Amino acid sequence: MKKLNLFYLSFLAIVIVLFYIFVDNQFYKSILIYIMINAINASMLNILFGYTGVISLGQAAFYGIGAYTTGILTVHFGCNPLLTILIGILIASFVAFLVGYPTLKLHGHYLAMATLGFGMILYIFFNEFSNYTGGPSGLVGIPKLSLFGFGLDNEDKFYVFISIYFFIFSILLELFDKSYMSYKLKFIKESEFASKSFGVNVSRVKLIVFVLVAAVTSLTGSIFAFYSGFISPVSFNLKYSIDIFIMATVGGLGSIVGGTLGATMLTAFPELITNFEDYEMIIYGTLLLIIIMFFPQGIAGIFKKFWGRYVKS
Repeated sequence: MKKLNLFYLSFLAIVIVLFYIFVDNQFYKSILIYIMINAINASMLNILFGYTGVISLGQAAFYGIGAYTTGILTVHFGCNPLLTILIGILIASFVAFLVGYPTLKLHGHYLAMATLGFGMILYIFFNEFSNYTGGPSGLVGIPKLSLFGFGLDNEDKFYVFISIYFFIFSILLELFDKSYMSYKLKFIKESEFASKSFGVNVSRVKLIVFVLVAAVTSLTGSIFAFYSGFISPVSFNLKYSIDIFIMATVGGLGSIVGGTLGATMLTAFPELITNFEDYEMIIYGTLLLIIIMFFPQGIAGIFKKFWGRYVKS
């Protein structure tokens, strides 16, 4: 494990623990919970786009599948919460296979438009299937998650749960980054033709990654539903797909820390400029433009340069 990545994981653990011990404000804890949820979604998109080169603007749909599966099965049918998570993962994986099998043969903006269309179809479904989803008004009454008799019925308990989930996810992401599969995906991104000449079944690898990313995104969607207790289509619209795409890009594509850095900046940023709401979009857009123009490797690239220049030396 590289020293930089070890430092990142250690720093992450320290921040999470210190935040829990010294911050009593539930609002700030809720922000950090949303940062971790967004970081997981952005990191999974990073694997899809940053590593494999697959542009997807429909990730919010898989996030919504997990959330609505959990919401509908618990509210309307009284199913076991853990069972609803598993069912959500299976449905999202199956849908990802059905969508990915034909669309992943496309490239560039054609693929982006196809996934965008899929996301819009699911958004319309969440709105119109109102007998179960609640339509535009949303679905209320989703119970809190309980694990082995331990109920996650308040902010502090859920903070501990999501922190453990996020930290385990970060470790697995680090292991993935050093795996053979990671290098295979980057090889595919650089040249599909060369990959095929070395015997790599590019279509199958892309489809497997697409399905796995959808499964994890669905899992996170279920967790979000349990945390919020209320879901509505607006949480799974095109804007959210674009938001996590921007998080991954600004944080640093192809970097395991990119999703977390981008999610931290873009989730916390609106809360930091509440006194300048009239200029929020101007400030937001300017910062994004500066990062994209002058730091193409994202925030992660800035940290890597600093680490290589001042720390390692």
